[in-house]
Amino acid sequence: MGELFSYGFFTGPSTLNSTCPSFVTGETVCLPPVKIPFYFSLRQEIFDGIPDTYIALAAPVLAYWFLSFVFYCLDISGWRWLDKYRIHESEEVKSRNLATPWEVAQAVLLQHATQTVLGLAWLIESPEISVARCQSEMEALGGTLVWVVRHLLGEEIGMKFLESRGPGVTQWLYWWGIPAAQMLFALFIVDTWQYFLHRSMHTNKYLYKKIHSVHHRLYVPYAFGALYNHPLEGFLLDSVGAALAERLSYLSVRQTIFLFAFSTCKTVDDHCGYNLPFDPLQMMSGNNADYHDIHHQAIGIKSNFSQPFFVHWDVLLGTRMTRKDIQARREKVKKT
Repeated sequence: MGELFSYGFFTGPSTLNSTCPSFVTGETVCLPPVKIPFYFSLRQEIFDGIPDTYIALAAPVLAYWFLSFVFYCLDISGWRWLDKYRIHESEEVKSRNLATPWEVAQAVLLQHATQTVLGLAWLIESPEISVARCQSEMEALGGTLVWVVRHLLGEEIGMKFLESRGPGVTQWLYWWGIPAAQMLFALFIVDTWQYFLHRSMHTNKYLYKKIHSVHHRLYVPYAFGALYNHPLEGFLLDSVGAALAERLSYLSVRQTIFLFAFSTCKTVDDHCGYNLPFDPLQMMSGNNADYHDIHHQAIGIKSNFSQPFFVHWDVLLGTRMTRKDIQARREKVKKT
C-alpha cells in the first residue's frame, strides 16, 4: 500500500504529473500512470498454459487434502505436547464415530468431483488483463467518486477535496478498498447461506434424518472428515453457497481462487480436533474448532450453526453455546 502514498491520499495535488494538471477535467478525470501493487500480476494466466478458472477449481481440492494431511501427521505424531490441545482423546475418534475413514474419503472425493463439475459450468474466463484496462476502470471509478463527493460535500468543498485527494482515493479504492469489501461481502454470503440452510437441516426432522445426519455420524470431528456429507447437502451447502458468493460479490477469477481456498482451509481447520491458540485460522474469530465441536456433541446439536467464518448469526438469533454455557447448565442440573 505504500505505493499509493504517491497518489495523493496523504499528500497534496503536487503528486499529479504534467499530463494531469487537474484531477477533474470536465466530465472525466485524469489519473497518473498506473502503478501495480505487489499482489497483482498482469500475466493472463498465473501458470502458463493453465486457465485461471482451472486453478480456481483445483485450489480448494489441493488445500483440503494438504491441510488434512498436516493434521493427520499431527494425529499420528505421538507428540505429547499436543495432548493439551486435543479436544478429544484419540481413542474417541475410533470408538464413537459411526463412519469409517474409507467411507469418509469416498464421500469427500464425490463432493470434490461434484463441485468441480459445477465450477466448470459456472465460472467464466477472466477478461483480458492489461494496464489499459486497469486505467480505464479506474477512470470510470474516479468519475463515480466525483459524483459522490460533490453530492455529499457540495461543489466547493467537494472540488477542493477531489483535487487534493482524488487520485489517491481512486487508486486506493480500486486496488484495496473495493477488493476487500468484495471479499468481506463474499464471506458474509457464505456464512449467511450456510447458517440458515444448516439450521433448517436441524429443525426439520425429515431433512436431518435423511440428509444431515450423515455428517453427524462423525461425533468426534477430524480434519479430512470436514466435507463428509450426504451428496445433496454437499452440493447445496458448500458448492452452491460458494458459487452464489462468487457471483453476488462480483469476484474476479483470482479473487475466487482465494475465496475457495480460504473457505476450504477454514472448514478443514474447524473440524481438525485441536484447540490451537497459535493457529491463525482459529484466531480470526470465535468460530473455530472448539466452537464447532460443541455442535457435534449431543448437548450442542441445536446450537452453533454458524460456519465457517464468524458467529454473528448465532449471537443475533440466540443459538450460540460456549463451554461456559455448558458448564453452567451442568451445574444447574446438579443443584436440581
